Amino acid sequence: MMQMSEQSLSIESNANADASLPLSAVPNANADVALPVDVYTPVSSTDASVSLENQALAVGQEFSDVDTCRRTLKDIAIALHFEIRIVKSDRSRFIAKCSRDGCPWRVHVAKLPGLPTFTIRTLQSEHTCEGVQNLHRQQASVGWVARSVEARIRDNPQYKPKEILQDIRDQHGIAVSYMQAWRGKERSMAALHGTYEEGFKLLPAYCEQIRKTNPGSIASVVAIGQENSFQRLFVAYRAAIYGFVHACRPLLELDRVHLKGKYIGTLLCAAAVDADDHLFPLAIAVVDVESNENWMWFVSELRKLLGVNTDSMPRLTILSERTPGLVEAFETHFPNAFHGFCLRFISENFRDTFKNSKLVNIFWSAAYALTTTEFESKISEMVQISQEVLPWLHYFNPQLWAVAYFEGVRYSHFTLNFTELLYSWALECHELPIVQMMEHIRHQMTSWFNQHLNVAMQLTSILVPSAEKRISEAISDARCYKVLRANEVEFEIVSSERTNIVDIRSRICSCRRWQLYGLPCAHGAAALISCGQNAHLFAETCFTVHSYRETYSQMIHPIPDKRLWGEPGKGTDGGGAQVDVTIRPPKTRRPPGRPKKKVLRLESLKRPKRVVQCGRCHMLGHSQKKCTLAM
Repeated sequence: MMQMSEQSLSIESNANADASLPLSAVPNANADVALPVDVYTPVSSTDASVSLENQALAVGQEFSDVDTCRRTLKDIAIALHFEIRIVKSDRSRFIAKCSRDGCPWRVHVAKLPGLPTFTIRTLQSEHTCEGVQNLHRQQASVGWVARSVEARIRDNPQYKPKEILQDIRDQHGIAVSYMQAWRGKERSMAALHGTYEEGFKLLPAYCEQIRKTNPGSIASVVAIGQENSFQRLFVAYRAAIYGFVHACRPLLELDRVHLKGKYIGTLLCAAAVDADDHLFPLAIAVVDVESNENWMWFVSELRKLLGVNTDSMPRLTILSERTPGLVEAFETHFPNAFHGFCLRFISENFRDTFKNSKLVNIFWSAAYALTTTEFESKISEMVQISQEVLPWLHYFNPQLWAVAYFEGVRYSHFTLNFTELLYSWALECHELPIVQMMEHIRHQMTSWFNQHLNVAMQLTSILVPSAEKRISEAISDARCYKVLRANEVEFEIVSSERTNIVDIRSRICSCRRWQLYGLPCAHGAAALISCGQNAHLFAETCFTVHSYRETYSQMIHPIPDKRLWGEPGKGTDGGGAQVDVTIRPPKTRRPPGRPKKKVLRLESLKRPKRVVQCGRCHMLGHSQKKCTLAM
């Protein structure tokens, strides 16, 4: 080791080494010294004596290597609020003393002959100086910060630098800079999870492990350029593919979340809806940047996924924000799909355009109107308030979002509900390297599957709870109607305000609610009850408990520890061919400084509360069941 003259101890320690002292270590042994106002106030003398005893050095004490010796001395100096200065440091000895002139504290550590260990040869443990009386310590280096917060970061990767600053001040009685805290966290994260760069190198082997441990799954990574810079990663587990193809509704939500890690990027996701109206993640992708090209690729992967796993391609209903890239992608790969707007996206645009709460309320009534007559009536109300509604409707065609005109079947799902779940998952892991981030999402999906399978296995009804509730409400409302039977399958349902025609064989009603939502409406329930049928048996199969169990019947198998994957950068592609490529980080590195865009808040994802409209008197604020209008 290099010969060193007397200087302040500033050697950084390895963040992978032994953990530092607990955060509860005593900050100051000199409790009787008057300290400035901004200096940490020490704990009681009783606590101090206990900590001093625990941290006492002794002649003959051994250390596994010189780095461990340095770290131990640094930790003790910080805990007892003094600074040490190196006198000698070479391959066989380490000598340090108190940095204050005249203070006799001194330690001499020497290497044992023929062994890697070091031992304390001589020790002068008495301090005659008053110690350091301010909040700053030269020993509190980035390496020390990294070791101090390692346990906390292991449990909480979202541990913020400003929280690190405050905790170190509160528990150690010292001050570190924001950059020390930030770099300490980065070093600790790298020690615990590996670096971002290592994560990209592991991707080929990681995809191979997914395909090996979960046969039938799809996992592929794409790199571009001569440097093999990361561009795309696509993962869909067989358990999710099976659940969607065999039991879910032919409905997909597509959305994205922008990542905030070192190399930013975007998380793309396609999610379905299970029998009980819970979201069902189907496929996850990470791309270097959200672009039309990457959306086209993602949708093409979905097309391949469904083409391989089903004999008859379902005619999908797609919900998204209908960005130009998504529109073109679905027109290319799913030309027969019904691609509609997310109602939350549409309503926010309408609200921001007109800034009129009354118009917004009428808009939601129009959006949920079941018939074209009801829709046009609401549009007329809006036009009376503002003529500018007509140009807006020309730009946002109602056929792409209004229930009365949209041709797809959305089963009462009108907004991208998956956004909140996807955002919460990404928020928990966006600072991790890409492989650890994908593993965190896999763990979340596994828990999601287990949770809903356990619920499904305990159900004893024909339909799932949400469907049972809707049919019970329909049966209750059916008591208000008069039923006239035309033939074996057709019925005329008469009420005070209108007459509806029901065909129980085709499962349609002139109100359109049955065919749009997949569950018998109140008119359908009245017809079924009149001929002695069980309304629960006329729901779509996707609402049955059997479908609910089938959705989560397959298991997402665990991935072995990365130490068992083999050499990074080596693996096989989707066809089993050997791949030997080192994937490097994308070019989209996060710029320095604080991000200027507003952080996405969960509160902003919630759509306005739906306005209830009575089916009898057509007034807002109550349902037909609670209507006081005389029959």
